[in-house]
Amino acid sequence: MFFCYMARILTFPFFIWCIFSLWHCGSPDNPPGGEGDRQLAKVYNKSLYLSELDGIVPENTTPGDSALMVSAFVQRWIRDQLLMYEAERNIPKDLNIDKLVRDYRASLVRFNFEEQIIAEKLDSTVSEVELKAFYENNMDQFQLESTILKCQLLKLPSNAPQNELNKLWYGRTATDAAKLRNYAKQWAALALLDTEKWYKLEEIAALLPKGTLSSDNVSTRREGTLSDGDFRYYYRVVETVKGKETAPFEYVKEQASKVILHKRKLELLERWKEELYQQELRRQNIQILQ
Repeated sequence: MFFCYMARILTFPFFIWCIFSLWHCGSPDNPPGGEGDRQLAKVYNKSLYLSELDGIVPENTTPGDSALMVSAFVQRWIRDQLLMYEAERNIPKDLNIDKLVRDYRASLVRFNFEEQIIAEKLDSTVSEVELKAFYENNMDQFQLESTILKCQLLKLPSNAPQNELNKLWYGRTATDAAKLRNYAKQWAALALLDTEKWYKLEEIAALLPKGTLSSDNVSTRREGTLSDGDFRYYYRVVETVKGKETAPFEYVKEQASKVILHKRKLELLERWKEELYQQELRRQNIQILQ
C-alpha cells in the first residue's frame, strides 16, 4: 500500500531526474520556476519547484531514502502552505501585519548591531577582586532557595573489593586520596570525590537510596555506608549551607560574573547611544520640532 502511494508521488524516471538535478539547481542563474525547472506541487497560487529542494538529500544517500526525503519535504511544504493560506484568510481586521513586520525587522537590526558593538567594545574580563566586591555588596541577591552541600560519594557494584576501599575511604593523606581516585576509576559506577565542589542537596539525594539524605537529616547524618542489593554506597557530607541563607561565594561566582557583564553591556550601550546622540546633535542631523 505504501509503495503504491510512493509510486503515485514519484515515478521512477522522475525520481532519477530529481536526484540528478538536486546537485545542479538553486544557483542565482536558475531561480525557482525558471526555464527547465520542474513544478512538484501547487497549493492555490503557491508553487514548489524542484530547484527549491537543493541540499535536502545528502550525498551518497540511497535511492530509496532519497525518494522518501523528497516525498516528505513535498508533503510538509503542502501542509505549511495550507496553514498559511488559512492563517492569512483569518487575519483579524485590526491586526496591522505590515507594522508588526517593520517593528520586528527594526528589533532584529537593532539587536544585531548592539551585539556587534558589544563584541567590539566590551571588556569581558572580571577580576577576582571585582567579583568578591560585588558579592559582598549584594549578598541579599544571593540567597539560597534550598540546601547545598559539599560531599563525597561512591556508588560501587557489589563485587568491588572492600578491604582496600575501607582503608582508602577513611584515609586522610594525599596518597590515600590519589589511590581512592584510581580505585574509583576502576570500580565505581559513580564517583564524586571533589570536596571543594558544591551540589544541591536534592541532586545528591537522588543518587542515594531513598531517604538517605534530606533537609531534615543532612545536618546530623554526616557519613555512612549502605547497600540496596546491587550497589554499595559510601557518602560523606563535608559542609552544608541551608536554604534561605546566603550562598557561598564559590557557589555563585559564575552567576555574579554574568550579572556584572550584563550590567557592563547595558552601561556600554547607553554610553554609546548618548555619544551618538551628542555627535549627531553637533552635526545638526537632529531636529526637535516644537
